[in-house]
Amino acid sequence: MVEKVIIMGAAGRDFHNFNVYFRDNARYRVIAFTATQIPDIEGRRYPAELAGQLYPDGIPIHSDTELVTLIKDHGVDLVAFSYSDVPHTEVMHRASQVTAAGADFILAGAPYTMLNAKKPVVSVCAVRTGCGKSQTSREVCRILQDAGKRVVTIRHPMPYGDLRQQIVQRFSTHADLDTHRCTIEEREEYEPVIDMGAVIYAGIDYGKILQQAEREADVLIWDGGNNDTPFYTPDVAVVVFDPHRAGHETRYHPGETNMLMADIAVINKVDSAEAKQVDQVADTIRAHNPAAAIVTAASAILLDKPEALRGKRVLVVEDGPTLTHGEMAFGAGIIAAQRGGAAAVVDPRPHLVGRLQETFDRYPHIGDLLPAMGYSEAQVADLEATINATPCDAVVMATPIDLGRLMRIDRPVVRVRYSYQDHGSPTLEALLQKKLELS
Repeated sequence: MVEKVIIMGAAGRDFHNFNVYFRDNARYRVIAFTATQIPDIEGRRYPAELAGQLYPDGIPIHSDTELVTLIKDHGVDLVAFSYSDVPHTEVMHRASQVTAAGADFILAGAPYTMLNAKKPVVSVCAVRTGCGKSQTSREVCRILQDAGKRVVTIRHPMPYGDLRQQIVQRFSTHADLDTHRCTIEEREEYEPVIDMGAVIYAGIDYGKILQQAEREADVLIWDGGNNDTPFYTPDVAVVVFDPHRAGHETRYHPGETNMLMADIAVINKVDSAEAKQVDQVADTIRAHNPAAAIVTAASAILLDKPEALRGKRVLVVEDGPTLTHGEMAFGAGIIAAQRGGAAAVVDPRPHLVGRLQETFDRYPHIGDLLPAMGYSEAQVADLEATINATPCDAVVMATPIDLGRLMRIDRPVVRVRYSYQDHGSPTLEALLQKKLELS
């Protein structure tokens, strides 16, 4: 009997799970993907070029809201939950909906979907979106570069465009970002790595990506997305924790899985969190994964023009995913505005343009901050128009990239950068040197 399957996802883990297990597996017939979290990723097809010989017409991608109807209409036997940064309670709510509709519900084992590399792999993952994973992966890159290693970073997928053009993507120059028509979220991840003189890969087929990346690397860095688990088997698993959300490390899927698999646990943002929050996270790590080495780190915040903030009314633009499904009520931009002596933070909500209103309707906790949403050209245009419509003296731009390259902002912009900084002993560098025998 062939089992009919739906894969629940968000254009990342779902495609990977299909590629490594369901594709070309005659036991299953994948009826559809369902998509959530990211705007406008449903309504496409997983193309035949990627889907394999069992799917000459590709596989449709539906909205997550159609899940129960699809199960009943197609007599689906199995639903594979394949996306990340979801409360444990929400995962089980979805499981209840699936089983009530008549299908089985599964979570694939994390190691089961990992591919084995021929080169050493350092994975950098997190327990929540917005913990500081990207800056930590860049610090790992610096450590390995300083040790004389050829380093290639492989980033968790963000295939929001034409999937046929995104099977394997390689980025080593800013021009590559334009060639691949990268979204704001993609640029935030790729541009800082390029600026380090390193190469970064992403795409959809991570088997093909691995084969290509291994040819130009001594060591691979897996740079995870959201709080997802690695796609490659790590030789060293680094996991980042956020004490501002102490307790979340045991309440979100699959962040808790990352905690349990960590070799090195990095408690970030200790410079802005309360000591009792840091202690709470450390106690949780020791209780659940006593073998993990604990590192404390600061998220160093740098302002390019701090004098431009003092006494000013400012609009704060923060990293999009951190505010949305990461559920943070503030980020580096708010901290920078406070430290820079801003008089007030201006609320953009009365001035929202286009579909940005939908973002605030879905994530009302965002409050008076503006997430840097830009998954499409239309959304970038909405963001630009909202920024320019909001009455303020200056814009605090707390994204890892210069948005001025993508839009025209008609008021002063103060860029906020944040980077990894060790905060005590042991250091991340010392642990990596020991585990990878770098010295």
